[in-house]
Amino acid sequence: MDVWSWICELPNSDEWSPDSTSELTFLLASSTPTELSKTLQLKARRKFSSNSDLLAFTFYISYEEKALWVSDTCQVNSENPFLPLVLQLIQEIISRSPTAHDSITTACPRSQLQKLKPDSVSWILDSHSPESFSTFFNLVFLARLFWLCACDAPSEVGSLYFNSMLAPNLEAFSSTNTPVLRAFFVSAGIDVELSVMRTFGYMLTKWLMLRESGIGLQLLTPSYNNLGFSYAAETHGLWVLKGYAPLMAMTRCRSNRVNNGYPVFEAKESVLKYALAHQQIEAVIQLEYSVEIKENFILVNARVDNIRIHMAKLGFNKNDENPYMHERHFPSRIRVWIGPEAGASYVTSLTLGKSTENIEKEIETQKTLKGSFGKTKVATMKTVTKTTTRTKARTWRWDQDSDGHVAILDATLCDNMTGVEVALSRPYAGDGDDNGPLNGDQVGQSLQKRYTGANRSFTKSGNWVFNEGLEGVKWRLNKEMEGSVLKWRIGGQFWVSYFPNEIKSSHFETRCVEWCDEVDLPLILGAY
Repeated sequence: MDVWSWICELPNSDEWSPDSTSELTFLLASSTPTELSKTLQLKARRKFSSNSDLLAFTFYISYEEKALWVSDTCQVNSENPFLPLVLQLIQEIISRSPTAHDSITTACPRSQLQKLKPDSVSWILDSHSPESFSTFFNLVFLARLFWLCACDAPSEVGSLYFNSMLAPNLEAFSSTNTPVLRAFFVSAGIDVELSVMRTFGYMLTKWLMLRESGIGLQLLTPSYNNLGFSYAAETHGLWVLKGYAPLMAMTRCRSNRVNNGYPVFEAKESVLKYALAHQQIEAVIQLEYSVEIKENFILVNARVDNIRIHMAKLGFNKNDENPYMHERHFPSRIRVWIGPEAGASYVTSLTLGKSTENIEKEIETQKTLKGSFGKTKVATMKTVTKTTTRTKARTWRWDQDSDGHVAILDATLCDNMTGVEVALSRPYAGDGDDNGPLNGDQVGQSLQKRYTGANRSFTKSGNWVFNEGLEGVKWRLNKEMEGSVLKWRIGGQFWVSYFPNEIKSSHFETRCVEWCDEVDLPLILGAY
């Protein structure tokens, strides 16, 4: 689907009729390759007059002879004739995007928080070729049609959309194919970014749920585990990596009962399955770096500034009366790595800043001696010994490691009662029966009601923020690299787990997603 190339060729197309009003049609989808009576079309209508040349687009259902959507008019002879079209599509996506239930957008008008500035789009149009902009436009166009086809049209239109439009273009929703989307987010700001990515997450969740059910959607065969988006940037002395992925697109690492790759839910837990599916991980990694030019070498320092994991629940109402809708996954392990590009020979050494923990144990021994004296045939002397071991344990364990000259930072959530790593464990059965624990590794009940209480490991809204001023890492580089801009690798793996929180259920699972990108490291004096 290359709608953008077709649009760009329209103003100079020789197929326009000389009439005052004429139209051309782009076929978006059809029920079968040979059955053209049931199609989804994009129509371009051009109106000529003595002092104007206007163009408008219509999303059209052929078999109902009905237009579901009409664009604003575009001035063909203007400098950016299709800027109004792109602005309209993105703004309508923002106005319809699902909100995270704990988001500030639920309390504030979206018109104030997410107003799209035309300059952020016109800059993208001017600075990218039509070929590179085409993927970005397809993403925006597919997202806008999702609300039309899945929500505002007959079910047959929705089937056409998922089968013939979304499924063949799913690859566009991976991080490797969206450099223009990255530039757009940097230009448009975080509020627009969240709205667009939550729309992408919601529509991908619906597609993945339909693929799993397989009801009447035989063409939904592609299997993608990397659906989502991430990008990295260098800004103001920070390396920043951001990542988004709907939960169902994350790789399942551990679960309980499994049938054909999917966990088996009881009928009463269908609401739980629906609630857990409508989540999206939104991760931000910020590493602070600095460069020191020494006499014989260059010293590069990096330390964790902030790691934030947000498990956003995508939807349109809070459903406060249903406890299942409040259940959510939680971060259970975060692994971040940073270092020079592969094959780099200009790094001479790496210094880690944190030793492997050697936990001290405090042992308390108590001895009691009892005895009796007198004329007895049986000795009555008794000795009682009591030993107490005290260990200081933290809920999150933080480690540093290395792979060559790449520094690895690893944070692991541990059960504060058993010390077992949560991402690799099984919870106690929570079905209300006295059946004891499930088979396998066990954790205690400390993670129940994990979003309340003074000793909770997460925020009240179920998120996780890490910033403890940990020791940094250092690289020494050859002095000859001064004045150059190097590429530095940054990546992360994120595990999220689900254990029942406020409800009784035996369901649990752990999923994982991985992202990797490159950032700039300027070794230029005065560039910091």
